Order: sequence, then structure tokens, then C-alpha cells
Amino acid sequence: MKHSIAATIGSNALQLEEREDDIVTLRGEGLTIADIARVAEGARVHVTEDEQVQRKVRASRDYIARAVENDLPIYGVTTCVGGMADQTVSKDAAATLQNNLLWSHKAACGEKLPVKDVRAGMLLRANSLLRGISGVRPEIIRRFETFLNAGVTPHVREFGSIGASGDLVPLAYIAGSMCGVDERYTVDFRGESIGALTALERLNLPRMPLLAKEGLALMNGTSVMAGIAANAVHRARTQVAIAMGTHALLMQGLAATNQSFHPFIHAHKPHPGQKWAASEMLALLDGSRLIHGNLDGRPRRRAGDLIQDRYSMRCLPQYLGPIVDGLALIAAQIEVEANSATDNPLIDADNDAVYHCGNFLGQYVGVGMDQLRYWVGLTAKHLDAQIALLVAPEFNRGLPPSLVGNPERSYNTGFKALQLSANSIMPMLSFLGNSIADRFPTHAEQFNQNINSQGFGSANLARRSLDVFEHYLAIALMFGVQAVDLRSKVAHGHYDSRDSLSPASLPLYNAVRRVTGRPVSADKPFVFNDGEQFLDMHVAAIHDDLVEGGEIVSALRDVIGSIEAHPAH
Repeated sequence: MKHSIAATIGSNALQLEEREDDIVTLRGEGLTIADIARVAEGARVHVTEDEQVQRKVRASRDYIARAVENDLPIYGVTTCVGGMADQTVSKDAAATLQNNLLWSHKAACGEKLPVKDVRAGMLLRANSLLRGISGVRPEIIRRFETFLNAGVTPHVREFGSIGASGDLVPLAYIAGSMCGVDERYTVDFRGESIGALTALERLNLPRMPLLAKEGLALMNGTSVMAGIAANAVHRARTQVAIAMGTHALLMQGLAATNQSFHPFIHAHKPHPGQKWAASEMLALLDGSRLIHGNLDGRPRRRAGDLIQDRYSMRCLPQYLGPIVDGLALIAAQIEVEANSATDNPLIDADNDAVYHCGNFLGQYVGVGMDQLRYWVGLTAKHLDAQIALLVAPEFNRGLPPSLVGNPERSYNTGFKALQLSANSIMPMLSFLGNSIADRFPTHAEQFNQNINSQGFGSANLARRSLDVFEHYLAIALMFGVQAVDLRSKVAHGHYDSRDSLSPASLPLYNAVRRVTGRPVSADKPFVFNDGEQFLDMHVAAIHDDLVEGGEIVSALRDVIGSIEAHPAH
């Protein structure tokens, strides 16, 4: 059984698929990047019934109730918050403080976050609370389960968190909507924007006023930034895999050698990412009739050409290796964050203790997303270096300038303008690769939050960087397909490169052809005469397929799986 939940935010529309057999169980630990991505995209969730987990949740709640009754001095429970924590809050006002937090923190601005990112944040907040040291009622956690499975997603804005006391403002929007503070908290209800109270009525749920500590537990954490970051890591892995597949096409178009990827080389500089990139590229090129195969190590010269490939080809493993290793490390850190208690204070009910702490600081997220954006820019720069070789006759080993399909028409310009579009994207990716975690203000909230991570902002920038890179990948794939067709003509006298490509590259080549509606022909390459089509239509078709995770992504499923499995070192 399967049905769709349409979810629309502004101009961004997506389909969330809810499957009864696709369920992620929450227990406060064990969530992976893949799990988070599945829920973000519509999988159902189930809060564990495990008695040990549930007992800890109840015990921490009972501890808070006793602490309030006995006037124990606990931050945010019997005191006010932040720089006002020197003010005592009476037991009679303890619950009022928590509900007031949801009123006072509805202070965000900017565009609404995508549904997928908010769903990821909701998932991680519920998972964090299930660690049983935050002092909330079990029914609070169950409400996350209900909202996620019903396809109801609170509206959260892009500006409002500095990542110091976690995502106070973004999480207030989630909590305020789920608890039904006011109709002016709004949600995306399966694609329809409605008020929170109306949503609760449709779900047959009562309003849920908060008790002592619960507002702080719901708002004080890194869950939204970590959810956005998890989605970004998931996308980045896919995009680096697509870049690898694109490189395989570009290398074949350039008639490169496969010798640079021989295991002997990388056994003597055994960085894990470098070895991975070399092994994957060797597999992607295996069986190609367009490359200069030379795995036996016997010296031989290519007439009129360099004895070895230029750096962007020869150094591919050494260049991409740090990116692959870096993504693995970021993924491991985000998974730790996703399975952590990130609020303050934390309760050890078994030992009748409470600890004031800083687990809410999102520094791992901020630094990790700064690095991810930097890796994205480097990945694009590498592709750009290959494209620059392809369009220049002095470097492309016999291909027409600007990959003109029909050089008999002297006014054809081929991919000249397409390269301009690609080059217009490059500065943006480089700019987005700048760090933000080191640019924090130090005066926030009466100097209480005098260091902060900017994790929320960094994660949002990562999403933007990946959005931009998807357009670049679409362009790079067009260069790759055009290049192998032209190389086939040089090498074999016809433009049908299917019998010349490596078997591992053929599915990607065919996917691009199908997505763009350009059938293969022995008489014409991918793009022949300028006047036969507009190039932007092909770019848009490929881009849309990438965004949807369609045929092109499926063609590289093995490479994606391999990069997902690559461990952090």
C-alpha cells in the first residue's frame, strides 16, 4: 500500500512518499544519514516501545516535577533564561515560563525552509528527547511521530538562529505549531498552508500546554541545523558520485589514459579517499575503447602528444581523495549530532542529578557545513579544468573547438555559450565556500551567547551551494556526452559512442540522452547544428532529473552506494 502526500512551500514543490513498509524507528540512538534522508523524503517514523527507553523518559520528567515542587535551583526551570538566569521563577510560574518561551521566540524572518529540511529537524528533535535526559512527557515525543506520519510540517523561517543555544527560534516554530500555541503559527498540511489550531483540529489532537522544562527541551538544541546538514551530506554524496561519472565521460572524451589509476601508484600513497577515487575511476573506465589503455606499465609514447596526461586527469585521485574523506568525516560527525542530547540542562534521574552544559552549541554542524561547501567548490573547479581542456583544440587531442558538432557550418559556435554559463556558476560556488562559523557576533543576548556556531546559517548555505552545483553538473554532463560522441567520430568514424564507451559509463550516457530527448545517431553527435535546439532546454531537463533523483542518479547507484559506505578515518 502506498499513497503520496503533496507538500508545497512557496515556489518549491515536492512529493513526500509515505510507505507502510518504509518505517524508521526512533530510540534515541542509531539514526544514520540515510535514515534521516528517508524520513525527510516521506518515510514514516515509529517511536520505540522499548520499556528501558520509555522508563528513562518518564524518570526525567518525574525528576523535573519533584525539582519544581522542592524549589531546586535549575536553569530554565526555576530560573529565567539566558542572561536573566539570575532571576528566580516560582513553582507556580514554572509552566508559564515554558509557554511564554514559545510566544517570545516567534521572531524569525526570511523565506520558509523546504519541507524536507523541517521534517529532518523534527525527526532529530524527537530522537534527542528519546535519550531520556531532557524532562519531557512521552506524549510530547509522540506528537512528533503524529505530525511526521500525517505529512504536517510547521513553517520555519531561514533567519533566526545563531547556533549558540541551538536553534531556539526555528525550534520554537516547530514546538509552537505542534502544541497549538496560536493560529498564527502555521503549517504545511499536505501541501496546504493553514494555521496550527486548524491543523490540530484536523488531526483530532488537543492543544498541549507545556509543563516545566518542556519548552526549553523542545527549543534548546541543534536539531534543525543538524537535519539540514544531514540532508546536505546525503545530497553531496550523490553529487560527488555524479561528478565521478561525469569525469569518466570527460576523460574518455579527452582520450585520457587509465594508467594514472593503477593500484600500484596509490598503494604507495594510501590515503583512503585517494585509493577510493582511483579504484572507482579505474572501474568506470574499464572496457572503454576511447581511452589510451596502459595498465601494464610498459613505456609507450602517443605520437605528437605528451607522454602523460595533464594534471586534471592524472591527479584526479589525489585531488578528489580529500573531498571523499572529508565528506565521510562530516557524515560521521552529523550522525553523532543526530543521536545526541543537545539541550540544557541534562537530567541524570538515576543518580538524582542535573547538569548544566553547552551541548546545544552547533559547532560541529557549523564547521562541517563550512567544509562541505568548500568541497563542493573544489569538485566543480576540477570539472571546470577538464571542460577547459575539451573546448581548446590545442589541448583536446583532435576535437573541434568549443565541441562544435558540425564544423562544416562555419558559423556554428557549439558549446561556447554553455561554457560561459558554467563559468558564471564557478564564482558563486567559490563564494559560497567561504566559512561563516568564524564570523560570529559576540554580543548576543546580554553577552550570554558570546560564542556561537552559526551552524543553522552554514547549513542553509550548504543547501544553496548544492542547489547551484546541480545546475553546474547538468552543464558538465552535456559536455561529457558531446565529447564522447565527437571522440567516437575521431576514433571510429561515426558518432554513435555506445559501442566505444566503458560499460560503466554507458548507463549514464543513455540516461542523459533519454532525459534530454536526444536519440543516439551514427550520423550526428548529441548537438550537431546550433539551430536545431536551445541548449538551455537540455540543461533544464538534466537539472530537473538530478533534483528528482531520476534516471541519471539511478545510473550511478553503485558509485553512490560506494561513497556512502566510505568510512571516516
